[in-house]
Amino acid sequence: MASTDYYKVLGVPRGAKPDEIKKAYRRLARKHHPDVNPGKKDAEEKFKQLSEAFDVLSDPKKKEIYDQYGYYSDQIPPGGARASGFDFSDLGASGFKDIFAELFGGARTQSARVRRAEGADIECGVTITFEEAMLGVTKRIEIDRNVVCLACKGTGETGNGSVTCSNCGGAGQQTSRFGTTVKCGQCGGSGAVARRCATCNGMGVTPARDGINFKIPAGVDTGSRVRVPNKGHAGSLGGPTGDLYIITNVGEHQYFKRQGDNIYCTIPITVPEAALGDRIEVPTIDGKALLRIPPGTQSGQKFRLRDRGAPSLRAGGVRGDQFVEVRITLPKVIGEETKELLQKYAHHNPENPRKEMGLE
Repeated sequence: MASTDYYKVLGVPRGAKPDEIKKAYRRLARKHHPDVNPGKKDAEEKFKQLSEAFDVLSDPKKKEIYDQYGYYSDQIPPGGARASGFDFSDLGASGFKDIFAELFGGARTQSARVRRAEGADIECGVTITFEEAMLGVTKRIEIDRNVVCLACKGTGETGNGSVTCSNCGGAGQQTSRFGTTVKCGQCGGSGAVARRCATCNGMGVTPARDGINFKIPAGVDTGSRVRVPNKGHAGSLGGPTGDLYIITNVGEHQYFKRQGDNIYCTIPITVPEAALGDRIEVPTIDGKALLRIPPGTQSGQKFRLRDRGAPSLRAGGVRGDQFVEVRITLPKVIGEETKELLQKYAHHNPENPRKEMGLE
């Protein structure tokens, strides 16, 4: 009869102790389980071999027959060896359901009605003012999202009695895909399961209107994504909660324009201020600031105010600069006296700004 080297399948030496066999099986079963590798035939075949190997080597009487003859058969008298099906009791777990709970972090098996799943993220747009974007602000919104069901506390089941297990029909056992009899993975061998929660229909989550406070950091721009952790949809059956993402839309400002982390504005100045120089007030996102206008300043000339721009989200709050462009405004002729002064100015300053163009 062809023989399979079960020790080689589990990667343990002959004479390995039960704990070594158990540890090797757990590691390999987690890796090759069909639920972890859906649709992969090689993984399913590998898991079948692992299960057969562990079925024999974890049972002292089956192992005794295998070590003696090189293979195991129910037809070989083991001197009282039991001819039972695949049993996980030697793992210290109560049955098939418990071992997979240990292997896969408490997730339900393939036969379970609903699987544990992570909650989806939520995106929500919020409009804020230019000042709020520059300084940061705390906001509150109302959103519709799935929350943990209060009736069943996210388990999907209620404690109000139980019903016959539909997976095994109350027998407490089922036939695995490998043809062996195992404890039912849905009821754990009890033949009954808790009633499905009527509030959430067994999902463990229910829809709700939820008010959420969140902080928008200084420096956001239109299209910025602000993450609010664990405020998305709750995961089904205890799965992790998704995140909430706030997409910002920043309103326009009366004076300021933003480009990257720099801020630009245009300020009018008078002819005397441009010609003679002066110190004038200009607006910034922090309030008013003094700007020195040197004598002979031309219209359209730009001045830089360092570190007066927007806080950078990429550089940890380091601020850009503010650029101030000056525009010279013409004086209004409000009387004969003003007219005479301008005529006198023109007489004493007979300059022609078009001369360089060859024009009179």
